[in-house]
Amino acid sequence: MRLESLHLLDVRNYERLDLELQPGVTTFVGSNAQGKTNLLEAVHYLSLGRSHRVSSDQAMVRAGADAAVIRAEARSDMGQRIAVSVELRQGRNRAQLNGQPMQRMSDAFGAIRSVMLAPEDLTLVRRDPGDRRRFLDDLLAGRRATFAGVRSDLDRALAQRNAVLKDARITGRLQRDVLEVWTDTYVNTAGPVLAARIAAINALAAPVAEAYADLVAASPAQDVGRLPVLAYELSWGRTVTGTAGQPVPDPAELAAELREALAEQERDEVRRGMTLVGPHRDELFLGIGDLPAKGYASHGEQWSLALALKLASHEVIGEIGDQPIVLLDDVFAELDADRRRRLAARCAAFEQVLVTAAVGTEVPLEGMRVHIRAGTVIDPPSTGGST
Repeated sequence: MRLESLHLLDVRNYERLDLELQPGVTTFVGSNAQGKTNLLEAVHYLSLGRSHRVSSDQAMVRAGADAAVIRAEARSDMGQRIAVSVELRQGRNRAQLNGQPMQRMSDAFGAIRSVMLAPEDLTLVRRDPGDRRRFLDDLLAGRRATFAGVRSDLDRALAQRNAVLKDARITGRLQRDVLEVWTDTYVNTAGPVLAARIAAINALAAPVAEAYADLVAASPAQDVGRLPVLAYELSWGRTVTGTAGQPVPDPAELAAELREALAEQERDEVRRGMTLVGPHRDELFLGIGDLPAKGYASHGEQWSLALALKLASHEVIGEIGDQPIVLLDDVFAELDADRRRRLAARCAAFEQVLVTAAVGTEVPLEGMRVHIRAGTVIDPPSTGGST
């Protein structure tokens, strides 16, 4: 897949931008706070329906404007034209796909596929389980656009179940019939989500190990003890280690296990007023060899693992449908010269790569160079190497 044009109206520091893009590598060069990252953020928003930087859509609206508009035209690997447009307005966002208004915003997302690599990706290794769960769900939404709707249904069922439990904690009376209704909905929606996450772990296992070994110049045959290990830790105690080709548990089996775990936790759930087991409490374990990457791996190993996860997700998403657009937000500045060269070698094979850099010489990739200053393209795109 490749992006052919990007149009912004009142997005971040862009009052208006109309940008034509080419296949291959395009590097946006400019000083800090000029708007380079805002371009990649806008593209990625069309893929997932949220920013990789902030939780509020309103932060993407230019100061003083009532709404922001992001519009893009792309071409699929089969040559099909794809047009996605979103309007971000407080209280009533809107989206169109190929000129047709969407009843749900999520129905427009995923038609344009992208994978973002950014300094924030270190949080995948270093921070909370929620960041790692979000990574898995983003991968699944990128692979199949319908997953975003399933995930929304799960969140809705969880919120309703929590509301019943919270009411029971406050009033001292449990509406058991209502709880059973929302437990059924929650469990039946959770089963497919859990199975999909485990399938994603299995699909990621081999490409993550390969990408990691490439980035750190390791030999998979000789350095097995220092290669990544991925596992999905279910909140009721079951762990599934990611293994290529491994059968995935049946969604109904996982739903039944979750239902049993919920029954065991009911007294504590009523006391605390919240659901204590389920997909929102699971963990994606990331290890280097037998040890958790968080706390045991070096900074370089953690950074390489985070990049390997994103590079592998590009491969996994591309196995079904179009190859995603690769977005590299100031990544090369975080790497030493050897890792820059190795990352560039992998990215050179992708159909389209959009890169940001404060210093052009940090990007060892040939292609288009676009200079950005204060939300404006200050010169026509040029071709060539580092500038």
